[in-house]
Amino acid sequence: MSGHRFDPTILREYDVRGRLGESLSAADARALGRGFGTVVRRRGFGRVAVGRDGRLSSPELVAALKEGLCAAGVDVLDVGRGPSPMLYFATCERPVDAGVMVTGSHNPPDYNGFKMVLDGASFFGEEIQKLGALVEAGDFESGSGSVEEEDLRAAYVERLLQETPEGPPLKVAWDAGNGATGEIMAMLTERLPGEHILLYQEIDGRFPNHHPDPTVPANLVALCETVTSQGCDLGIAFDGDGDRIGAVDSQGRLLWGDQLMLLLAREVLVERPGSTIIADVKASQVLYDEVARLGGEPLMWKTGHSLIKAKMAELGAPFAGEMSAHIFFADRYYGYDDALYAALRLLSALARSGESLAAFRDSLPPAVNTPELRFPCSEERKWSVVSEVRERLRASGADLIDIDGVRVKTADGWWLLRASNTQDVLVARCEAADEAGLARLKAEVGEQLSASGLALPEG
Repeated sequence: MSGHRFDPTILREYDVRGRLGESLSAADARALGRGFGTVVRRRGFGRVAVGRDGRLSSPELVAALKEGLCAAGVDVLDVGRGPSPMLYFATCERPVDAGVMVTGSHNPPDYNGFKMVLDGASFFGEEIQKLGALVEAGDFESGSGSVEEEDLRAAYVERLLQETPEGPPLKVAWDAGNGATGEIMAMLTERLPGEHILLYQEIDGRFPNHHPDPTVPANLVALCETVTSQGCDLGIAFDGDGDRIGAVDSQGRLLWGDQLMLLLAREVLVERPGSTIIADVKASQVLYDEVARLGGEPLMWKTGHSLIKAKMAELGAPFAGEMSAHIFFADRYYGYDDALYAALRLLSALARSGESLAAFRDSLPPAVNTPELRFPCSEERKWSVVSEVRERLRASGADLIDIDGVRVKTADGWWLLRASNTQDVLVARCEAADEAGLARLKAEVGEQLSASGLALPEG
């Protein structure tokens, strides 16, 4: 096989992802398989697990991927259709050295892509860029690998059920959004105590009911209506490939990722006092302060699920999460982001505490904040804008954290400006104790952007 050039836009920070027929094709999948298989062999390994989500293009792409892997001389274990965490489970529990998940995550139906794992760690960042160069050069290993298939759903459900919640049974509404968690969600809830109402569990890559992103309130309308009309204790939702969770309380109010993290971190710290709890720079100060108050060691880290996983492994931290609702447990689990597992830990935490999700939400210290404010900025300009803002802030003596963009603490609260790793956008967020403070923080962000020739979007 000669060299193959990927559209450079699909080689992203954390995965390879593009639009079918435009920037991504079966030929890309085949070349990626050959290239990744080459990397696997040169690391001294020889067996790769593959899985796929429910998108209409996933069967074609996974078939081409397997062709490429086998042509590189590695053996393939095909674990079938399911959420990304089921593929991660395979890499932990089956005799394989690496894994590739064919998934478009929460993107629109005409997108798809590949998430990769090698030797127990995410394959991302510079490794993806090097893979692109290897493929373009045609620097491949050759061989004739074999393909074995295993339906992993039952084994994965059995592992999840090790966290069956104990305590008063709850009434829960679940929304798979027609994503890849649907079948597993149905198998799981059949065996859980309590009453369970399932929404959109049929896997359908067209996503006919709503977009599969549970952090956007507009996508949770049906779930909220079900929770409130059916008298549920809470509602749980998943993104398209099952690595991000959404939750609403009995009043139909969405809990953000950092709020869920606090509830779950509280439980971890009871069993593992003094532990390091990691969250990304977009998370609320309430989370960091409460973790410290509970005796934990809060650590602020860079945004990005691969970066968070790597930091967890480095520090041996039992729990971490992101504002985007990637939630990671190394406490009694494997350290990757599994929304179904996080849902069970959430139900267990509520059952043990006897506190409702609504009561927990009401108990949080008051804070008002913006959502993520995302606005276009070219790839070339976005990093320089952040650098310019950082230098001005340093010169002014601001209270500054700069591990990922700039996060500035003031008497009113904090504000953040960072460049997205995956899109040509800048991201801003502000949090204060009251609306007046929030307005002052937004004005500060606006002043800094204005000094670099940009304007803060409304929000």
